[in-house]
Amino acid sequence: MRRIVVMGVSGCGKSTVAAAIAAELGLTMVDGDDLHLPESVEKMRAGIALQDADRWPWLDSIGRLLAQPAEESSGGRVLACSALKRAYRERIRSLAAPLQFIFLDGPAELIEQRMALRTGHYMHPELLASQLHALERPGADENDVVRIDINRPVGQLLAAALAALQADGATA
Repeated sequence: MRRIVVMGVSGCGKSTVAAAIAAELGLTMVDGDDLHLPESVEKMRAGIALQDADRWPWLDSIGRLLAQPAEESSGGRVLACSALKRAYRERIRSLAAPLQFIFLDGPAELIEQRMALRTGHYMHPELLASQLHALERPGADENDVVRIDINRPVGQLLAAALAALQADGATA
């Protein structure tokens, strides 16, 4: 069963790319935003950055969901999740390894532009700074993470992600 986590800060395109990967590979897509506790959603809606204590139960839910057997019609799951810190990725790995991470990375200015165009999302654009501050870019020793530069159209992001998943470890 494949377990793929599309990660990065809010506004980088996680949900879009995760949905495209899932559709292409015939996997089930889950948006990690849907697994947040109601209290955490209210904090973000109010413009309050989440702390580690807010994220641990959410990360445990993500790990447990990824570890569950896939539906018969699916060979696994693709999950969109920020996974900002190494400790967060380790928490998910401890519950659901083996995993493949796709890290969508790009300049803050581009992500800010994308967030400004979003409507109906509870994540305040003002919280991007706190996510960028919390972000611990994956280290070279995190062999299950592939970094993809988001400064290109979605079709090219999908192609890069699929190539990286096939190569299982290349940088795109």
